[in-house]
Amino acid sequence: MNIKPSLKQNYEEKIFAEMFQEFKYKNMHQVPKIVKITLNRGIGEAAQNSKAIDKSIEEFKYITGQKPIITKTKKSIAGFKIRDNIPIGLKVTLRKEKMYNFLNKLINLSLPRIRDFRGISTKQFDGRGNYNLGLKEQIIFPEINYEQIDRIRGMNITIVTTAQNDREGLALLKKFGMPFKE
Repeated sequence: MNIKPSLKQNYEEKIFAEMFQEFKYKNMHQVPKIVKITLNRGIGEAAQNSKAIDKSIEEFKYITGQKPIITKTKKSIAGFKIRDNIPIGLKVTLRKEKMYNFLNKLINLSLPRIRDFRGISTKQFDGRGNYNLGLKEQIIFPEINYEQIDRIRGMNITIVTTAQNDREGLALLKKFGMPFKE
């Protein structure tokens, strides 16, 4: 039995038709959709503290349900005490079912847990319909146990869409229920 996540089902049954009508597309393949969601975290302290990378890997596993890829330095920079090929960050790419599950959790559980939350900015689009969201704390995710974190660390979340411009991308994410500021 294959159960569809609620956001994917909502897109297929409702959002797709609304976008097709609103923007008067000539072809159904022009209707924007979400392709992937990537989570990134730079860990500058990992050069001196190897446990920071391990803690971040565990957090990303809990948040996304997927093991992150460790990004390494490409060249040495003496001023930053960085040598060649040292782990310096993490990234996770979510697609299909995991992407919709994560987006649902982000919209309905995590973002409302931000202190003094009044919505996210509409100015974080890149000009091609993709949205970038920077988070300052990992503790907004319900999977993270507050007692087990050693340090507050942020992350960047990028939502990649097939929208041609920011207006289409904003309309798509609003229909998914993204809480934008008015």
